[in-house]
Amino acid sequence: MLNRLGKQTIVFKNKPRVISHYSVVGPKEGNGNFGKFFHKILKDDLFGEKSYEAAESKMLMLAITEAIKVSGIPTDEIDALFAGDLMNQITSSSFAARSLKLPYLGLFGACSTMAESLIMGACHVDGGFARYAACATGSHFSSAEKQFRYPLELGTQRPPCSQWTVTGTGCTILGNADMGITVDSATIGKVVDWNITDANNMGAAMAPAAADTLKAHLEDTGRKLADYDLILTGDLGKLGSEILIDLMEYNGYHLGTNYNDCGQMIFSNTQKTFMGGSGCGCGASILNSYVFDRMEEHKLNNVLFIATGALMSSLSSQQGNSIPSIAHAVSFNIGGK
Repeated sequence: MLNRLGKQTIVFKNKPRVISHYSVVGPKEGNGNFGKFFHKILKDDLFGEKSYEAAESKMLMLAITEAIKVSGIPTDEIDALFAGDLMNQITSSSFAARSLKLPYLGLFGACSTMAESLIMGACHVDGGFARYAACATGSHFSSAEKQFRYPLELGTQRPPCSQWTVTGTGCTILGNADMGITVDSATIGKVVDWNITDANNMGAAMAPAAADTLKAHLEDTGRKLADYDLILTGDLGKLGSEILIDLMEYNGYHLGTNYNDCGQMIFSNTQKTFMGGSGCGCGASILNSYVFDRMEEHKLNNVLFIATGALMSSLSSQQGNSIPSIAHAVSFNIGGK
């Protein structure tokens, strides 16, 4: 029998659980709304390295090693590492994996990578292919700006629709346990493209993919929006969140007070990030700190995490192509109910 519901949703019958989690962020993120929840806040964005790319890889390695340490599991019992990032050829993750020497599968889902890594890790644990799996991703403001938009040295003016790529990483260790946060199900998204070509308007590009996946999740599972204490998108930002709300309303679903977005939550209004945060590290850092902490405290019992990604490259953007987008949803509950 297939462990599936509907066309896009996987059900995890053996209840893979969150064994531990860890988050690392930059100083700007640490001064935002969730500073007290993050595990490690850097003093500066270079993190003692000569380049921002090296700093990003070091941050990712720290999140993974500390998550393993917190779990109490010997490193050699981590049977798989699933990780990815925004850099060309996911070099931040691959260079971290080089040092960690764990069985590694590199992933690219752009900013949806946290959900993608969790889905792959949960599948391996649920199917008995791994005792424990490390699921991680991260991003860095300075490296992402250099690759996808303009070098910071140019001092290019940011348009009002832009978001600030989060300097942050997060890692979740999944495994089998008797208690804890359960990975209940996952809805794998489809590529959606509404012909947005502006690389500074990620929220508008990704919101249709988020709506498509959320709608598929509800139809596949038969659940209602009210069944979740929190429905959390990854990094649509303020504009993208408003578009998602409108799209869901058009499809007959009213997103209420149990909906929010990591991108519009992470920074304070005084930090001048326009539409808020974006990047792999946006959803990864909040999920692996605030969300899982609140679930462990039983202040949140049922959470749907929907990470969204813009599947473009710097080359495709420079050539004027539209931005195909993806969203994956992962459902968590506390206690396995």
